[in-house]
Amino acid sequence: MSLATLQAPVNRNDGGIELVVKILAQRFGERFSSAAAVREQHGHTTTWLPNQAPDGVVFAHSTEEVATVVGICAEHRVPIIPFGTGSSLEGHVNAPAGGISIDLSQMNSVIKVNAEDLDCVVQAGVTRKQLNEYLRDTGLFFPIDPGADASLGGMAATRASGTNAVRYGTMKDAVLALTVVMADGRVVHTGGRARKSAAGYDLTRLLVGSEGTLGIITEVTLRLHGIPEAVSGGVCPFPDLETACNAVIMTIQCGLPVARIEILDSHQIRASNAYSKLELQETPTLFLEFHGTQNGVREQSEIFSEIARDCGGGDFVWATRAEDRTRLWAARHDAYWAALGLRPGCKGVSTDVCVPISRLAECIGETYRDIEEHDLLAPLVGHVGDGNFHVLVLVDVDNPKEVAVTEAFIERLNWRAIEMGGTCTGEHGVGQGKMKYLAREHGAGLDVMAAIKSALDPDNILNPGKIVRID
Repeated sequence: MSLATLQAPVNRNDGGIELVVKILAQRFGERFSSAAAVREQHGHTTTWLPNQAPDGVVFAHSTEEVATVVGICAEHRVPIIPFGTGSSLEGHVNAPAGGISIDLSQMNSVIKVNAEDLDCVVQAGVTRKQLNEYLRDTGLFFPIDPGADASLGGMAATRASGTNAVRYGTMKDAVLALTVVMADGRVVHTGGRARKSAAGYDLTRLLVGSEGTLGIITEVTLRLHGIPEAVSGGVCPFPDLETACNAVIMTIQCGLPVARIEILDSHQIRASNAYSKLELQETPTLFLEFHGTQNGVREQSEIFSEIARDCGGGDFVWATRAEDRTRLWAARHDAYWAALGLRPGCKGVSTDVCVPISRLAECIGETYRDIEEHDLLAPLVGHVGDGNFHVLVLVDVDNPKEVAVTEAFIERLNWRAIEMGGTCTGEHGVGQGKMKYLAREHGAGLDVMAAIKSALDPDNILNPGKIVRID
C-alpha cells in the first residue's frame, strides 16, 4: 500500500471553483477566507495522510446559510467538505478536488433541553464538553466520549464512539433526529423525539456515519442520561496483554454493567507516566469505571476484583476521589500526545479495528507479535469492552523503509480484524484511509452504498473521494 492509493481520483472543476469563490467572498465577507493558512488548517492535519486544502472556507452561522452555500456550489458543481473541529483521523476533511469547506464550529448553540424527556437539540458545532457544561445543573449528561472535544455534528457524521460506549452505546444509539442539508440545498428533518418509530426508512441511521458524503448535518437531537448516583473507578495491572484481555472477555460475558473498560499496554503506561505524572506499574493495565448506586458500584467492583484475580491480575486500585478519577481519565485521553514522547520527531500513525469480544485476546495477541516481529514502536490502547482497540505506530516518515513496514503492518491489522468477523474501523471511520478495505468487509454491499451515494448526490459534490469511489 502506498499513500497515493489512499485517495480516490476526483476531478477538479477549476472554472466552477473560481466563480464560487468570488460569489461566496462577496456574500459572506469576513466569514469567508481563501488565506493559505486557513485553507490548510481545514485540510487533513492529523497523522500522516497528505494535507489537501480546500480553495475557500465559509464560517456558517445557521442551517439557512449552509443551504445557501450548498445551493451555490451545487449550481456550479463545486465540492463541499463539512468541517467540525478537524479531529478526525482518516482524512475526512481533505479536499482532493479542492472546493469549499463549510466550517460549522460557530454554529454552537444548545437550542433546547427537554429534561423531562431526557433529550436535547443542538447545533452541529456544539462540542461534547460544551454540552455537558450546559447540562451540569440539570442532573443529566451526554455520555459519548471519543476523547477529543469533537463537535456533536462531526461525531454524528462519523458515528463516533469512545470510552463510555460499552455502557451507553455509540452515536448511532444517541442520535434521535437530524437536520440535514442535502446535495441540492434542500433542508431535510429526519427522525423525531419519540423513542421509537416504524414510519418509513430510517434516514437518521443512514446519515449517522455517512461522513458528510450524503448530506451536511446542521442540527442534532440527542438522547441524554441521568448523572449516576455513584461513580467508581480505578486501575488493575496484569502480567501480559492476554490475561488482561481474558479479564475483559469474562467481565463482558458475565454481564457486569461496566461503564468504561480500557486497556493500555506497557509502552503506553510508560508514556503516560512521563506525560501525565502518574506512577503506575509499567505493565499492561486496565482502566475501569462503574456507574450506578453506591451499593451497585461497590458490588460491581468486588465482582471485577474476583475476575481479575482469577485471570492472573494484580490488585484493583480504586480512585475514590473524583479528582483522582478525572486525572486517570485525562491521562487516558492524552495517550496520543503521551506516546509521541516515546520517539520525539516522529509521526504517530493511529489506526483502529474492532472484533467480536470472543476474538479480542487472539486479535491483540497476533497484532502484538506482528509489532515485535517487525521491530515497530507501536503503543496499543483500546475500548476493549466492545472489542475495539487502537495502535499508534511511531514512524519516521522521511525513512522510506519505515513507511513501507508501517503501511504493510496496518494492512495486515485490517485484514486480520475482518477475517475474524470484525471491521476495519470501530470508530475512526473510513474517510480516505480505510477505503481500500471496504470491498472485502462488505462485498456487494459496497455497490449498494455507491448506489445510495449516486442517488442522493448525483454530481458527487458532497465530500467526494471518501468512503466509496464514484467514477
